Amino acid sequence: MADTIKHQGIVKNIIGTRIFVNIIQTTACAACSAKGYCSSSESKEKTIEITVPLSTDFHIGDQVDVIGETSMGMMAVLWAFIVPFFVLIISLFIIMSVTDGNELLSASVSLGLLIPYYLILWINKERMKKNFSFTIKPIK
Repeated sequence: MADTIKHQGIVKNIIGTRIFVNIIQTTACAACSAKGYCSSSESKEKTIEITVPLSTDFHIGDQVDVIGETSMGMMAVLWAFIVPFFVLIISLFIIMSVTDGNELLSASVSLGLLIPYYLILWINKERMKKNFSFTIKPIK
């Protein structure tokens, strides 16, 4: 159970075998009893798309548990933050050595390289959806 992330949510929409579930994502502070006195508490409503083989088991308004693996979260952090960080740093040093230390040009080109990186991620979003899939269970 320690290798899973579980959120409670409500089924908002069903289209074929795709179920859209709204979950409330909260920080640890948002669940604190002193959150009214603190400005750092935060919560957001997010919609998660889950593909199931048979959507007739679920109805709009049902309360469900959305379950994902911890490794999915780590992989998402890798693709969204760690790889682009290394692209940025490595390209910055390479371009600085090629341009004899032109910092403005090096920084601009390094930041510009993130555009095709995120564009490639966006183009491959359907392929990545297969790796980042959630399961759903009804709450009884």
